[in-house]
This record gives sequence, C-alpha cells and structure tokens, in this order.
Amino acid sequence: MIKTSSFEGDHILSVGQFQRENIDRIFAVADTMEPYAQRRRITRVLEGAILSNMFFEPSTRTRISFGSAFNLLGGEVRETTEVKASSLTKGESLYDTARVLSGYSDVICMRHPQAGSVAEFAAASRVPVINGGDGPNEHPSQALLDLYTIRREMQARGGSIDNLSIAFIGDLKYGRAAHSLSKLLGMFSNITFKLVSPKALATPLEIVDALRAAGHSVEEFDSLEAGIHNADILYVTRTQEERFPSQEEADRYRGLFRLNQEVYTQHCEPSTVIMHPLPRDSRAAAQELDDDLNSNPNLAIFRQTDNGILVRMALFALILGVADTVTAYERPVPWKSTRR
Repeated sequence: MIKTSSFEGDHILSVGQFQRENIDRIFAVADTMEPYAQRRRITRVLEGAILSNMFFEPSTRTRISFGSAFNLLGGEVRETTEVKASSLTKGESLYDTARVLSGYSDVICMRHPQAGSVAEFAAASRVPVINGGDGPNEHPSQALLDLYTIRREMQARGGSIDNLSIAFIGDLKYGRAAHSLSKLLGMFSNITFKLVSPKALATPLEIVDALRAAGHSVEEFDSLEAGIHNADILYVTRTQEERFPSQEEADRYRGLFRLNQEVYTQHCEPSTVIMHPLPRDSRAAAQELDDDLNSNPNLAIFRQTDNGILVRMALFALILGVADTVTAYERPVPWKSTRR
C-alpha cells in the first residue's frame, strides 16, 4: 500500500496499492505539471537523475510518454526495447537484471509479457520500479491517466467521477487497461458499469464480483447498441490479439464491435465521451473505433495521451520526492513552441 503522506521511494506496481487520497494527491500534482508539459515553462528539478525504460514488449505511447515526462522534469533516459537486446536472452534472471540496472538508475519503468514479472523484478531492485504493463495483468499508470481524463472530461460537463455511467467495450478478458481502470473506479461512489463484449471475452469474474461487492451496478451486454445507451463515457478497447492462443482465434473477434459516427449519433447522448487506451486498430477488418469519429469533439483519445504526460510527470515527482520543489528549478522557455 502506498504511504498516505508520501510516495517517495515507492514502487508503482498495481492499482490495488492506492487509496482515494493517494489518487487525489497524484491528480493535484498532475495539475501543476501542465505548464511544463505545454512547454510554457521549463524545470530541471530532476537534472542528473536517470530513468531506465525496460520495455520487453512492443510499446509506443507508454514508453515515449514515460521518457518524455522524465525529460520534461530535467532527467535523462536510457532504454532497452526488446528482450533480444538484453542479457535475458543469455539466461540472466530478472533478479540479476534488477540488481544490475538499479545500480545504473534512479527509477525504472518496465513492461514485460508475463503477469507478475514486474513485481518479481521490483522485489530485487534497489530503486523504485513502475509497472508499464505486465502481460494481461495490470497497467497502473494507464489507469491513472484514464481516470484523470474522466475527471477532467466530466468536470467540463459539470459532473464528477462519482455517479458516473461508463461502458467498457471490446476485449474485456485480456484488456489490462480496462481491468486496472475498473479497479480504480471501484473506489468511487455509485458507478454504473456497462460491460459490452462477446461472452468469450467478458470481464474476469473476480473483477465483476469485486465491483458489485463495493456497491456498484454492473450490467453485461453482448450488443453494442444496447450497452452504450445512457453512458457518460465509452471506453473502447481493441482485440488483444497478442494474448490469444492463436491468430485464428483472435481474428474471430476483430471488428466485431465497431463504433462509428452513425452508431454514436443513434445510440449515445450528444455529450457522451469516447475514450480508448490506444493503439486503436485502424486496419480495415478491425476499426473498433472508426476514423469518421476523428472530428467528433467528444473523442477524447488524444486528450488522454496528453494527460498521460501530466500523470507520469506527477508519479516521477512524487516517487523521487521533488513534487513540492519543481518551481525552484524553473527556467524561462528560450524558444517559441509551435505545438497546436
């Protein structure tokens, strides 16, 4: 469990570590990071610190987001992006890898295809470790940025996370981002969960039981149109084909639930927010989230990715004990940003 008053020195391995006051603290720090993420100010509060990004499974957003967040705080990043580029291919254990790399680093982010592997690595590490995704198990920083996005989107509409109605859509069996977000939402009040998936890809029973035990309403649907009705948030996921026993089995579900502008207009409220942890599968046979939604102002997927920088900056600042001293290392921006 995370210490209530401070995250300093803590691993971030599971959303099960958090209490609501921890989440509030992360979000309060994330709010203060916006001027730096937007390049309106520069801080060098982590100058001299080193992040090791150890990604043993494909990643674009998570890996670069963690690296960018650390750079924006003034730190430096070292990366390994494939198992074959590491000594694990020579038979080195996670224990030995952790002992060595933690001597070179101040914090480590790790993604690994096996559930529980990041926790095993963290047990041997001498520095804090952040779980960037361990197989089908968890993705805590993704869940935090998703929850932060929900909070901001609902606040813009005069609402809050409490009393939310959210539809999770797609591969809910293997989707670790959906698992972790569901667990975080379970800490809030009076949430309606609408779980929309093929029966074979339903949310794991232990998650459903835990949500119901916490007093939330949980409804399960195998029809997209029925499941998205009256939802405040649509959280769409792709088929996690890399987790299936075979490509043939994964192909049975690709493109089964496809949200496009026509379906949205017919079955959603005009203010319903559309989210996706990305990547969305844009291949013609898939397109769980159609390109014709790109001009819909309620499509929040790129606001999610921007928010990921804020949340990950906050995690680094808290874990390394500098959250309250960021402005002391602030400098003026020497260039004019052309970001749109």
